[in-house]
Amino acid sequence: MNVDIQSVVIGAGVVGLAVARALARNGREVLVVEASEGIGTGISSRNSEVIHAGIYYPDGSLKARLCVEGKQRLYAYCDEHGVDYRRVGKLIVATDEQQHAALQRLLQQGRANGVDDLQWLDGPQARELEPALSCVAALWSPSTGIVDSHGLMLALQGDAQRFGATLALHTPLLSARCIEQGFELHMGGSQPMTLCCRELINCAGLSAPEVASSIVGLPGAFIPRAHLCKGSYFSFSGRAPFRHLVYPAPQSAGLGVHMTLDLGGQARFGPDVEWVEHIDYRVEPNRAEGFYQAIRRYWPGLPDNSLQPAYSGIRPKISGPTELSADFLISARAEHGVPGLVNLFGIESPGLTSCLALAELVVKHLDDR
Repeated sequence: MNVDIQSVVIGAGVVGLAVARALARNGREVLVVEASEGIGTGISSRNSEVIHAGIYYPDGSLKARLCVEGKQRLYAYCDEHGVDYRRVGKLIVATDEQQHAALQRLLQQGRANGVDDLQWLDGPQARELEPALSCVAALWSPSTGIVDSHGLMLALQGDAQRFGATLALHTPLLSARCIEQGFELHMGGSQPMTLCCRELINCAGLSAPEVASSIVGLPGAFIPRAHLCKGSYFSFSGRAPFRHLVYPAPQSAGLGVHMTLDLGGQARFGPDVEWVEHIDYRVEPNRAEGFYQAIRRYWPGLPDNSLQPAYSGIRPKISGPTELSADFLISARAEHGVPGLVNLFGIESPGLTSCLALAELVVKHLDDR
């Protein structure tokens, strides 16, 4: 079976669905292909569901720009489409004097990125907000929130389909090649097919480098090496100890073992950092020991035996454990020379927050060709 279509999006996570929506709104004929049985079964459903403010990322980076822009777009989109969220706010805490200096640098970084509502709190001021906290200082980010990520993806899917996009589940990409007018794709699944498209957008998340490697005609020099960084979460059995999100000063590969809330008010802690070679979502109960140590630095009152394994996610990093964390990589014609092809690599946090801004950037890259 041969099918011709204008634009094919690979991957139906939150970014892929946002891209499909933006392309369909732009008047394109769009097909979203997803290897698994449903939308958002990977990174998009295995995270903290936080709407980030844009504090942590180097000035001038895509992460900084798209997070700040994406946050504004995302709150507005949730309001317009009835997606559940709460603007609960976040405290980033310093538990000793060394972290105090790091927190001051983070305040400067956030303001440089355009996060203009950050507030510096000393220890007593922070404890006015959260009496159970142990800290010497904190940053208060009132515009940080939490969102129903699955509800968001359903809204994006519905929007994309209303604009004419089509979704095909259980449809993995087997191989692809560049042809004169675009791309020839060989799809697997219960109904294998060959289709041709003029635009190909790789939003495959953890599999994005593998998908890019399957495209004959794309030079390998433009495909980064994938690094898998696992993060486990533990649920808390008691009443949530805080009303706001609480984060420690950030680590090199992640944002530290933090406390987030779901929309029902239940607390969970995570993620930690574990570099792995293979995708494995099991949560090892013995990792709880490290959680107790990390959490008690800012919440000494954490009771024994109160954490239970919950779930895990894997960050799709394109930088290794000894390297500085890489920026989002949006690889389009200007970089690799292939018309109509956009690869999205390393879309880790704040990818959920940035999804709508990322989608607009993809459309711009395609329109600029």
